[in-house]
Amino acid sequence: MAIPADDDGKRSEGLGRRALMKGAAAAGALAASAAIARNATSGEQGGARTDRGTDRAIAGTGIATVETRSGLVAGYVNDEMLIFKGIPYGADTSGANRFSPPRPPLPWTGVRSARAYGLIAPQDKGTGRLNDEEAFIFQWNDSVEGEDCLRINLWTPSISDGRRRPVLVWLHGGGFAAGSGHDLPAFDGHNLARRGDVVVVTLNHRLNLLGFLDLSRYGSRYAQSGNVGMLDIVAALQWIRDNIELFGGDPARVLVFGQSGGGAKVTALMGMPAARGLFHRAVVMSGSFARFATPEAAGRLTDLVLAEAGIARGDLDRLHALPYAALRRAGEAALARNTVQPGGVPDVRGTADALRLAPVVDGTTLRASPERKDHPDMLLDVPMMIGTTLNEFVTGINHPEFEAMREPELAARIEALRPGHSRAVIAAFRQRTPQASPFDLWSRIAASPIRQAAVDQATAKAKRGRAPAYLYWFTWQSPILDGRPRAFHCLDIPFMFANTDRCAAMTGGGARAATLSARMTDALLAFARSGDPNHAGLPAWEPVTQQEAPSMIFDDHPHVERDADRIERASMA
Repeated sequence: MAIPADDDGKRSEGLGRRALMKGAAAAGALAASAAIARNATSGEQGGARTDRGTDRAIAGTGIATVETRSGLVAGYVNDEMLIFKGIPYGADTSGANRFSPPRPPLPWTGVRSARAYGLIAPQDKGTGRLNDEEAFIFQWNDSVEGEDCLRINLWTPSISDGRRRPVLVWLHGGGFAAGSGHDLPAFDGHNLARRGDVVVVTLNHRLNLLGFLDLSRYGSRYAQSGNVGMLDIVAALQWIRDNIELFGGDPARVLVFGQSGGGAKVTALMGMPAARGLFHRAVVMSGSFARFATPEAAGRLTDLVLAEAGIARGDLDRLHALPYAALRRAGEAALARNTVQPGGVPDVRGTADALRLAPVVDGTTLRASPERKDHPDMLLDVPMMIGTTLNEFVTGINHPEFEAMREPELAARIEALRPGHSRAVIAAFRQRTPQASPFDLWSRIAASPIRQAAVDQATAKAKRGRAPAYLYWFTWQSPILDGRPRAFHCLDIPFMFANTDRCAAMTGGGARAATLSARMTDALLAFARSGDPNHAGLPAWEPVTQQEAPSMIFDDHPHVERDADRIERASMA
């Protein structure tokens, strides 16, 4: 189980007052912190005027200090924002706590420094960092790994003005295997919190085998082991419910948003009874295509992993002491010997019984959709925004030679995807873009199943008739590297976070990117506040219905298209 609520059930009114009355020392620290926050927000510090927007950090005794339910934490002030990093929302997950639901963080005495990101979940970071262009674009922030990784980071405009702001909780990508709440500069919440007067939260949780190895058939101790990575996120949301007022946030207006694997985690939360009431809006960015695991497939994978690790059914205690590196090698070997890898295009049509490390749709912790037994049910009455990028994974990053593709190669690639239909597919996609180069066309064709998955998810949500779903399509083309990256997977993240200048290696920076970013960020902020993304900077954005899937096209001139790509998607069905 995830972390329970306090017995008294009191989570809102009076929480700040109770925290402030726990001792004279704590009260003094909080008062000093409030004074610093007020001065920082007004542009004054120590009687001297500072220019708005200067990147000045202020940290020290009594500055940005908050008493959480586990103890005092001290963050810092930077450029008008109060920032707290690495706050524990759960206990160490190593040793005896491996494969178990998260437990409350151990209380501490004194003031805990919360000024640097904490440990990230053990993982394989992949090979992207070995490619110069990819590393240039993404600018990964690598961190120390460890199983004591349940940490929250947050940015807030104030802890002392008594206001309750919307809370935006980011779930990072990397599938269910890698990543962290701070591994990309795009995830920095400073600009988003300042632009919207909101609280922004990022977090780390368990991944891969440590988060999603289903040992439930090996004893009741492991009944929820296939979903403990998701239960970590539930525990983080519970921490937010119980503590966020102290940081200027509103526990009744919590938005969860994530991209790629993070979007899939948002989808999983929609089907988790334990998450009910913990969030109120949901945004899935390029994550609708993710596949989840059935209990049958998860059980087969577990058997294979244990066999590779040489661990018998009666010797499961060894799993708790096995070094993560050895566990990872066993998992990689099991998957490599029993999984067919797709050839360069994400497999969005894989069978339900395919082996994969992912949340397990077990019917209890994670409930199944009525339409698909391997996909979570969208049981919550929560409005959604769902979108993709135009080109997703099929770009010229690392491969300038791709731009030289000719028509015969294009036809051959499509024939491999849709045998006997290459001519019809090319004709369908050329209708709207007759001048597109062969590689441009291939990029859109190969990305279309991901777009289809987003349309399908939004339509399924509309069929429930309990809350709206708004669909978007990010088509803006990055100018970096001669435009070869196109509208690549992840490019919409800095636009949503108001970080286009901070992530100039992705966006090129400057006024053009910033203008679109303002429109997208304001849509996200409007959605966080009301469940409706419409605002004065966009044309009218209607939700998806069972009959029609209008999409907001995010480009230099945002506009709405009503299923303009229906014929294209149908050709790939």
